[in-house]
Amino acid sequence: MKYYLKRSYEEKIIKLASFFPAVAVVGPRQVGKTSIVKAIRNQLNTPSIYLDLENPDDLAKLNNPSLFLDPLADHTVILDEVQKVPTLFPILRGIIDKDRKAGRFILLGSASPDLIRDSSESLAGRIAYLELRPFTFEEIKNTSNLRTHWHRGGYPESLLAPDDEFSGLWRKNFISTYLERDLPLLGLKADPVMTRRLWQMTAHLSSQLLNMNSLGNSLGIHGSTVRSYLDFMESAYLIRRLPPFHTSIKKRLVKRPKIYLRDTGILHQLLDIHSFIDLSGHPIIGASWENYVIEQIAAILPDWADLYFYRTHDGTEADLVITKSGIPEILVEIKYSTTPKPSKGFYIAKADLNTNKQYVICPVEEDYPLNETVQVISYKNIATIFE
Repeated sequence: MKYYLKRSYEEKIIKLASFFPAVAVVGPRQVGKTSIVKAIRNQLNTPSIYLDLENPDDLAKLNNPSLFLDPLADHTVILDEVQKVPTLFPILRGIIDKDRKAGRFILLGSASPDLIRDSSESLAGRIAYLELRPFTFEEIKNTSNLRTHWHRGGYPESLLAPDDEFSGLWRKNFISTYLERDLPLLGLKADPVMTRRLWQMTAHLSSQLLNMNSLGNSLGIHGSTVRSYLDFMESAYLIRRLPPFHTSIKKRLVKRPKIYLRDTGILHQLLDIHSFIDLSGHPIIGASWENYVIEQIAAILPDWADLYFYRTHDGTEADLVITKSGIPEILVEIKYSTTPKPSKGFYIAKADLNTNKQYVICPVEEDYPLNETVQVISYKNIATIFE
């Protein structure tokens, strides 16, 4: 095995496999799904067998799936790239229903609408899903630093590359492979040249309001076509559309979502930003910092929480509203500054939403109170906003 950096998700997978008959670990290509499952195999409650369904030899073993799998009732069967064989899901259901023990199967797949639909329809009530994300700062804080992680992103091969040149080369190839091979294989029927332009345009729009018709006009396609492409890219964990929070207060609220890329390393590669020095002098730096922080928060979001932003037509806004049971609980402003000063609109948003906690997240080393109601939080301590 290549150099492996321990993931915070290891315990989650083991816990899910101790209760559910099937566990699906989903996420984008090259995020480390295979590596993490191979790393935890000896911690499972049963012996395991691994099949890579992109390997013709392993795939051939499943020509008669029941004949191969039935004798493995006392094993955990790990099926990698399971979306390659969607006809397997009804067969797995039958095998599970004959002997409904925990940890029968761990399924690894690059997420796609078809994978989620086929597995959820066939294995409803039998399967748990876990999204594996790129490395968070919390996971790599002892082996890397903020600047490297922010600039290169959290994909293992990019983050752990020996220098920025190799990291950029990996990301360049990742983008090309995704556009030319992976997205079409996952079911996106679009010209890769068009998809690249759209992906680059979303990078330029990072942290801004999304306008489908404007994007469509720029690309020469209909806004509804843009929406369908973005739906697919979001389901493949490449972009995030952050919805606005709507309240019953009598204010005109912005109703369009904001758009982000799910990894800042990919964001920077699409914008031809090749080093942290280049990023420091680039107009996108504030938006990139907002993108980075939001993805760090999303990666550790508790089950009770949902993410929104807040903006009214008169300029009142907050970067993040974190709700609990639909009620605003936490208000977050994200500032690329060591001496942050939230806008007047942030305090108006606080009054509008009546949140219990207010934070400003900055690239500072230590937390400190900004005033009686707002706390400045270091990038190192983002998790404390949920305490």
